[in-house]
Amino acid sequence: MKARFKYRIYPTTGQKYRLAKLFGCVRVVWNDSLAFCQKKYKSREKKPTNSELQKVFITQAKKTEDREWLSEVSNIPLQQSLNDLNQADQNFFRSTKGKRKGKPVKLPKFKSRKSRQTARFTKEGFKVGQHKVPSNAKIGKLKIVWSRELPAVPSSVTVVKDSANRYFLSFVVEIQPESLPQTDNSVGIDLGIKTFATLSNGQKIDAPKPLKKRIKK
Repeated sequence: MKARFKYRIYPTTGQKYRLAKLFGCVRVVWNDSLAFCQKKYKSREKKPTNSELQKVFITQAKKTEDREWLSEVSNIPLQQSLNDLNQADQNFFRSTKGKRKGKPVKLPKFKSRKSRQTARFTKEGFKVGQHKVPSNAKIGKLKIVWSRELPAVPSSVTVVKDSANRYFLSFVVEIQPESLPQTDNSVGIDLGIKTFATLSNGQKIDAPKPLKKRIKK
């Protein structure tokens, strides 16, 4: 079973500049490819494969004057961006055909520089050293706050910048699901307003009301 472990990081001024460049390149590759796919879809042409998109919008784009700066960042997040776009397309079409469980999935949207920024590295693009300071390709060692230990070696890491200009690393690791002891006991829960929860055995749980308790502080 896969799980995510998220940690706060504090990049230097130089690293913020390199991350901004990386986020911009990932965003451009995604938007260029999405616009091309939408054009093919509207003209009822065959959708290009993921490898074809990578060849056109990464490999060949680096040789053009308008996109030559794509070569200044790691190639891995650019490839992962197109992998994510391909997966988003598949999720949409599977959802429209009723082959995907859950809520209906919408078409992929264009990325904006004002929204949440991400760049994903596979295990070839980063390493966690002896002092557990992750080093990402063309970014360098990042200062990270290890709020908890990683339970296993991560398979990928996503660098995230949120709308509040905070930076995070989100690791994906493989964990074993915890087996709970079997029991024949069961209880019903009714959530309320005055009482936070009332159990079917008669027990009542009061609301924690953290604001009321700490408003003086």
